Amino acid sequence: MKEANPRPAGTHLLSIILAHALPVLLLFALLCCAHVARAAAWHGLEPLKSRRADVERELGKPVSAAPSESGALHFKVAGGLVTVTFVSAKFVATKKLAPEYEGTVLEIVLQHDNAQDTPDSLGLTKNSDFDHDGSGAVDVYRNLKDGVSYTFINGHLRTTRYAPAAEQLLHAQIKG
Repeated sequence: MKEANPRPAGTHLLSIILAHALPVLLLFALLCCAHVARAAAWHGLEPLKSRRADVERELGKPVSAAPSESGALHFKVAGGLVTVTFVSAKFVATKKLAPEYEGTVLEIVLQHDNAQDTPDSLGLTKNSDFDHDGSGAVDVYRNLKDGVSYTFINGHLRTTRYAPAAEQLLHAQIKG
């Protein structure tokens, strides 16, 4: 005599799938909710993360072997000049950052020689993440959340800056 199966066909398979998939789905949801403060990166270089060795590995040797008085290094790249400044001991003390941030990249400034990019071509005019300040021929679009800003002169991109995101600076501070 055949026993009656109280479950409809396929429910056993479904319960096996759910038993194995549920932990994966929970892990995925947790990873999606976890927020790590990160600044916008350029060429794999990120403020408060990258160091001088990373910069030189990516951009080559600086124009001058010795940093400028401000501690900046200058690099000639296709399309312009890149200036990289680093977190100093004074900046660590002033901003009350953890000591391990000293020597990391503070800011990357790209000076574009002949960029044809405009605020519209970069999608900035309709992007609510960017604040816009304009004065005469100069327009600046800033995204403090990602730490990036663009300066346009007469409608054409002249400078791009990558700096620590506002939240990233908060996370770098010593809690006390």
